[in-house]
Amino acid sequence: MDNNNIRQILLDEISKTEKLIIEYKDLTKPIAPDVAIGRISRMDAINNKSVAEASLRQTEEKLRNLHRVFSQLGSKDFGLCLKCRKPIPIGRILIRPESLYCVNCAK
Repeated sequence: MDNNNIRQILLDEISKTEKLIIEYKDLTKPIAPDVAIGRISRMDAINNKSVAEASLRQTEEKLRNLHRVFSQLGSKDFGLCLKCRKPIPIGRILIRPESLYCVNCAK
């Protein structure tokens, strides 16, 4: 697999992740107390908001890692595990392009 294919995969993943962040930000907006949705429904909405906030944090971290990996594309550091400095298998990079660690070090 050449750098152009990997570059396109990274750009596609960055684009999808940025769209997800926008969606999660919409889901994490404050719930107005004057909205009459009922006590149980309000509790569900607050719980859903908490789940969306956790997803937002994870997605923002993924985007940071994607940008980091993208910035390394073409350099000698691209595809190397941050911990053990061994090459990350191309299959892992294709499945999880935001991976900074090999499978062994990610445990």
